[in-house]
Amino acid sequence: MLAERSKEYVDAARVMGLKSRRIMFRHILPNTLSPIFVISTVQVANAIISEAALSFLGLGMPETHPSLGSLIKSGFDYIQSGSWWITLIPGAVLVILVLVINLLGDWLRDVLNPRLYKG
Repeated sequence: MLAERSKEYVDAARVMGLKSRRIMFRHILPNTLSPIFVISTVQVANAIISEAALSFLGLGMPETHPSLGSLIKSGFDYIQSGSWWITLIPGAVLVILVLVINLLGDWLRDVLNPRLYKG
């Protein structure tokens, strides 16, 4: 917000006599929503990976609560017996989930970016 506040379009709006509330909601907020959404989706994906890694190491959720990391960890005991899918399916779900969240963030950035007018 502070970086956007010092931009030229905000100064131009002040010179035109617009009130600070209107400048904030009509000019600054639309320009800051896109980075906020992108950073939020990246952080959610990072949190999911961190929780899965900690659960895989035994430091996250308890074994009684379902977690992708604990499912992958429990599947490691059965890899040598030929039941490889017990580990592969939660691992694939984890990868696909993080990929979808990152793609959602990219899509939101493209949709909400006021500089990319398609008209």
